[in-house]
Formats: sequence, structure tokens, C-alpha cells
Amino acid sequence: MPELPDLAAYLDSLDRRVAGRRLIALRIASPFLLRTAVPSISTIEGRKVAGLRRLGKRIVFAFEGELFLVLHLMIAGRLQWPAKKGRNTLAIFEFEDGTLSLTEAGSKRRASLHLVQGEAALKAMDPGGLEVLFSSEIAFRERLLSENHTLKRALTDPRLFAGIGNAYSDEILHRAQLSPIALTRDLSEEEVRRLHVATIAVLNDWSARLKSDRFPEKVTAFREGMAVHGRYRQPCPVCGSPVQRIVYAENETNYCARCQTGGKILADRALSRLLKKSWPRNVDELE
Repeated sequence: MPELPDLAAYLDSLDRRVAGRRLIALRIASPFLLRTAVPSISTIEGRKVAGLRRLGKRIVFAFEGELFLVLHLMIAGRLQWPAKKGRNTLAIFEFEDGTLSLTEAGSKRRASLHLVQGEAALKAMDPGGLEVLFSSEIAFRERLLSENHTLKRALTDPRLFAGIGNAYSDEILHRAQLSPIALTRDLSEEEVRRLHVATIAVLNDWSARLKSDRFPEKVTAFREGMAVHGRYRQPCPVCGSPVQRIVYAENETNYCARCQTGGKILADRALSRLLKKSWPRNVDELE
């Protein structure tokens, strides 16, 4: 699922291509995409894009007359400029100076579009997560400690923090040298400070890396240059130990045992049960 740095790249590219331009037509190919009926989607046709913004992990097209088109790409949704047409195309946005397409790979249709009227209606769609890049350490600490969760869950909870998901949470925790399963209320003041600094650094670093004059072509969870995410069994760039993982549902957590957990291999729900006594307890047992 695209996260803050990926969405920042989209927003930067979209701003240069469609801001101030008139939407001539919006053609929706999938009946599952549009999740609102009022106002009618035809209301925005002929109107100019007044601006673009991000709402958590959603892209917001602000049109004249306080109309907001809210796009959630979910896991497999992607934008293309110029437009690409095919069986995975969900929508075509025809602007004055070019055409944008929304596609979604696979058979599951999770991407969504909402059209709402007014700032109050838009705010009602906000999960409420803290925008860390604009937060103080005090605000970050208060939000982090407001509920007692593992760090991985806390960072990826959209009610707590905005725009952070599976991929960048791994990178943040590796940068902060903290275990993904450490509980938020067990952290020391120094560890909270380290996490705050790491969160800002990782999000800023990757936003800068992904910025380009070209329209983003590959918005993926696994990127060349990441320290641990998607790098299972590859060497940690800091200590050289093999990156470990915990697999659950459709997600996985990647971490370095030596850098983040004091050498301890965290139990994988499926594999550790299968291996039982053969499951390695320490990274040294792997070497």
C-alpha cells in the first residue's frame, strides 16, 4: 500500500500536471470504485483542480466549489500518466492537458473513490493520525503512549499516525534500533526520542529519494536501498547479520535481530510452531 513518501511523489507529480487544470470528463469503469452517490460524480466535470493534498494514505483532489475527490489506492491501486487502458483500468480522468488513469492489479477491487462537499465532510474521512513531519516530540510522545501496543502496530495504526504502513515502519524501527514487538509504554524517554527522530528522518529521506520530474512508475513496498523491509536473509547494512522476518496474514515484519532485538530471533507464528525445538532462538545460531 502506498505510504507517505510514495504519496508525496504522486502529489508532487500530480500538482505539476493537473493543478489549475479543468477536468473535462471522468469515466469510471468499475462499479465497485465509487463509494458515494451524493454529490453526483458528474458535478466535478468542467471544474478546475484548486489543489491537491494528502489525507492519511488518501490522495485528495480539491475542486472549485469545495468539492473533494478522495482516492484510496489500497494495496494494488496505481496511477499512470499518460493514461493506460486495459482490463485492470478502473477510471480515466481526462484533463485539459492530459489524461490520468487509475488501475488495480489482481481480481480484488479494494481501491475507492469518494466525492464529498465541504471541508467538514472531508475532515470526517480523516482517521485522525498525527502528521509526524509537523509534530513536536511532545505531541509524538503523547500519541505514542496514548495506547499500549507493539511499536509495529502503533506506527501503522492510522488513528495514531498518518501515512505510515508496513514498509516504512520497518525502516523506522531499524533506524531507531528498536524491536517491532516492544510495547509502547515500556519505552524509555530516550527511546521515544530516538523513535521520533528516526520517523522524521526515514519519511523525509524517502520522500526526497522518490521525488522526480517523471511521473512515478513503480509505487511498491519493496525498494532498492531499503535497510530491512523486503530483504529477508540479506545482510543488514549496519551489522551484516541476515535480516529476519515475522509473517502474518498478507504482511510481514522485517528486522535485524542484532541491531534491534539484542540478537533474539522473534517467533514466527507459523514457522516457529512447525520447527518447535529446532527454531533458532538467537542470531548466532544462524551463523
